Amino acid sequence: MKFVTAEQNGKIFVGMVDEEQNVVINIQTAEYVMNGEATLPHSLLECIALGEVFIEKAQKIKQWTETHFSDEYICPFSNIRLLAPIPRPTKNIFCVGKNYVEHALELGSDSDIPEHIMLFSKVPTTVVGPEAVVLNHQHVTNELDYEGELAVVIGKKGKGIRKEEALDYVFGYTIVNDITARDLQERHKQFLLGKSLDTSCPMGPWIVHKSSIPNPNQLNIETKVNGETRQKANTEQFIFNVETIISTISQGMTLEPGDIIATGTPAGVGKGMNPPRFLKPGDVIEVTIEGIGTLRNEIEK
Repeated sequence: MKFVTAEQNGKIFVGMVDEEQNVVINIQTAEYVMNGEATLPHSLLECIALGEVFIEKAQKIKQWTETHFSDEYICPFSNIRLLAPIPRPTKNIFCVGKNYVEHALELGSDSDIPEHIMLFSKVPTTVVGPEAVVLNHQHVTNELDYEGELAVVIGKKGKGIRKEEALDYVFGYTIVNDITARDLQERHKQFLLGKSLDTSCPMGPWIVHKSSIPNPNQLNIETKVNGETRQKANTEQFIFNVETIISTISQGMTLEPGDIIATGTPAGVGKGMNPPRFLKPGDVIEVTIEGIGTLRNEIEK
């Protein structure tokens, strides 16, 4: 199952992708027509917080629409605009740094390969959706870079989570492009400013429920800039797998439904090239992850 946040005629709704028909089902409207009442919330964040109740209702709605096809709640992609699945996270996005050996090496040396998980964050105002324009921020940076990443969306509240149980706390997976101002990152000797420019966290195009991705640690990931492959790897190359990341963060911090964890980027970033190749106005970045899809965005011209 793939869940979206979308806009149609100025109204935002939670949708479910019908891959066979290549359409999006407006689940609130469909539920109302089906049952005479709408019980599901109007944000995907709130739906996720319902846990299995949401998934069970979504499955029933999907089955019902297969024999009750109506323009009232069936939306072709051409008639809607996809937003970030969670347009405004309730807290900062957790981000894992240097989680691929080759990426750690391209930005440093053997001593830069972490022994413990390296964490930073991006503020909620960074989030934009697929096809959204990423601001070039040329008044504050000359070194805008891309980082294609698998992102984990937490599905239930937990603290002190054991590795063996970590995936039970996952709702699903999406794609994040961790756009980074490298010069700000270096100048301020920390990551928050360089990672938190407005529009610097494109996310989407949807959240794939965990039932469709049994092993998040074995997914192909590829990033292209203007059609040229820059990053190509598999999440089996993680230094710290998804279970370890979730468990480590949760030891002294409560994870909540809708929390987002970006798991790190592979080698091939612009900063690591010789000479460096930073993003320019008009550049198109496409991040594709196996089992999820493609997140596409353009740098402001």
